Amino acid sequence: QLQLVESGGGLVQPGGSLTLSCAVSLSSFTYYSIGWFRQAPGKEREAVSCISIDGKYTNYADSVKGRFSISKDNAKRTVFLQMNSLKPEDTAVYYCAADRQLYNNHYCTSSPYEYDYWGQGTQVTVSS
Repeated sequence: QLQLVESGGGLVQPGGSLTLSCAVSLSSFTYYSIGWFRQAPGKEREAVSCISIDGKYTNYADSVKGRFSISKDNAKRTVFLQMNSLKPEDTAVYYCAADRQLYNNHYCTSSPYEYDYWGQGTQVTVSS
């Protein structure tokens, strides 16, 4: 069974930066697209970004476009979320998730219902 472990969260001032990491336990990582989601208190979980198996297709929520960047290192079985120009409204628990792809290496989805495995989450707090 695939296991995902997020790290890199913390407290940062508005305008600051953080890089989140999502480490995946198995070499079958290469059969999964990876997504980042977040959930703030009292709000529904929302998609932040995703990356395809081949790393050539990415998707971002409008609220983070131009500020966040997703990337992956297949050798380390790790996906990164670089977050710049952070705002207080980015405060949330951030989760990474894995979606098994059978036919398309150049695809990822923002729908949380398509994801098979989830990490435990890492807290990001943006505050002065």
